[in-house]
Amino acid sequence: KAWLTPILVTTFVGLATAAGADDGIYRSSDRGQSFERLDSPMNSLHVWKIAIDPVEPDVIYAGTRPAAVFRSQDSGRHWEKLSAEFAEECANVRIPRMTGLVVDPADHRTIWAGAEVDGVRRSLDGGKTWTRMAGVHDPDIHDIAVSMAATKAVLVSTPREIFTSTNTGESWQGLGVGKHFRFPYCRSVALKEDDPTVIFVATGDAAAGSTGAIQRSKDGGQTWEMLSLPIEPNTPMWAFATHAADPELIVACSHYGQLFRSSDGGDSWGKLRREFAEIRALVWTPN
Repeated sequence: KAWLTPILVTTFVGLATAAGADDGIYRSSDRGQSFERLDSPMNSLHVWKIAIDPVEPDVIYAGTRPAAVFRSQDSGRHWEKLSAEFAEECANVRIPRMTGLVVDPADHRTIWAGAEVDGVRRSLDGGKTWTRMAGVHDPDIHDIAVSMAATKAVLVSTPREIFTSTNTGESWQGLGVGKHFRFPYCRSVALKEDDPTVIFVATGDAAAGSTGAIQRSKDGGQTWEMLSLPIEPNTPMWAFATHAADPELIVACSHYGQLFRSSDGGDSWGKLRREFAEIRALVWTPN
């Protein structure tokens, strides 16, 4: 049995769903009813993040523990390790792991990779070369998102702050979540599929905390509100699932297995009856 970590719905032929595990990367062509492992250099690694090139969907990027970035250019049949360099050891989690991996939706040659705990790397040439970003003052990266609002912004989530850049990482500013969020421990960041000025952040009281919340901004991070959930989460909120097929439908989870669902863009939420053990990633698929 493998421990699945990330999961991602893809759009290219022959690989409907991709999932990372503690022994490599898996694919499913039947909406998750069954999975097969893709033979790759990651067979002995934990795969934590997967990203798809929006222009060339046969190109897949995968981030691992120990922290590294791999790329396939043929829908997962063959893989190569890219030159992004990360530390072999770090504080807190001991071995760095990839917790953010995003291909810029407006420029698919720009790729962002973030490690817990070893900072952010950027490639401007499709993964050939990488630069470590200065200005993100906390190297404990939890997530990365790219907002395609009127001014494109890169958002980087860390335990106590969200950093944003509007100039492709040349400079960064903190959003000051400590003064906005009741629970300032931040995990995942998600954008509303049809409105990139709407940002959701999964938060909690601490890494191993006992409660959590969902914060939403409707103006690109200038102001925030804590959304009302039907019950208090049992741990920090951890991840979101969105899909362009229905931008109003958002699913969110707590770290320890509670699922919450909104069908109106986050204005109201219900809790699903089914609960799970630890959850690190979510996806929902249209019928």
